[in-house]
Amino acid sequence: MANQFIKKLGLSKDTLFNLILTISAVLLIILGVGFFLSLFNASLVSLKKFGLSFFAKAEWDPVQEEFGALPFIYGTLLTSFIALAISLPFSIAISIVLGEYFQKGFFAEVLRYLTELIAGVPSVVLGFWGLFFLVPIVREVEMKFEIPPYGVGILTASLILAFMILPYSGSIGKDAMRLVPNELKEAAYALGATRWEMIKKVMLPYARSGITAGIILSLGRALGETMTVTMVIGNYHGIPENIFSPGNTIASVIANEFTEATGEVYLSSLMYLGLTLFIITTVVNLIGRFILKKLQH
Repeated sequence: MANQFIKKLGLSKDTLFNLILTISAVLLIILGVGFFLSLFNASLVSLKKFGLSFFAKAEWDPVQEEFGALPFIYGTLLTSFIALAISLPFSIAISIVLGEYFQKGFFAEVLRYLTELIAGVPSVVLGFWGLFFLVPIVREVEMKFEIPPYGVGILTASLILAFMILPYSGSIGKDAMRLVPNELKEAAYALGATRWEMIKKVMLPYARSGITAGIILSLGRALGETMTVTMVIGNYHGIPENIFSPGNTIASVIANEFTEATGEVYLSSLMYLGLTLFIITTVVNLIGRFILKKLQH
């Protein structure tokens, strides 16, 4: 029946397939542009009132209708990059273990299942886990070092984010490590390399573009995380003094205040924050693509 329909169109299967791919690509571009334009239109009131000074102001006062995004941009970038730094050694370790040492067997299946399970846990569940398990531990550490024992804050949010993004970078890195040709590994062994030397000088350089792709994907995941961060970051509208201080991210302030935004300027400023997060994520992805091209060359 499908073949008869294709014959009626007068197109070959290859032509039809290329047409479907082209239409899909164009629709994705239209969707992205439409998403940007809708955010831009919704934030127009705030754009006209604050302009680019919105990114440099640290004040967020709905009563006086004075809004600035600086504390939230700072909190978003700080939590995301700290989480990335914490998760990076573990993700590379998972990539090496599953990509070289345990490609098959019971241990490999258990570790792979646990990694996929972490990726599938709802963010609100991880938020509750952070509140009842991680926050008391962080509070105890803060008390020992005579730091104000908030418990919630930038560090707590970063630790949970690191736990959440670990499966993304680890899984992609594992797949990249398994794509290393056996001929290259055998050549390294033939030259007298140990297993660790082979991994360090052959596998990691060969798989670095795939590992980097996983890191960039996990960073994008961390930038946009909402519910978990909202529950453990402390929701403080100022710029945090250190990593133990409470703070806020763009996603968390939108989640907290969108339902109570009554004024036109207030609602438009929240949409402006959404537009800002969209731009930050886009810029990070573009930088990541540039790095990947450099690594591939």
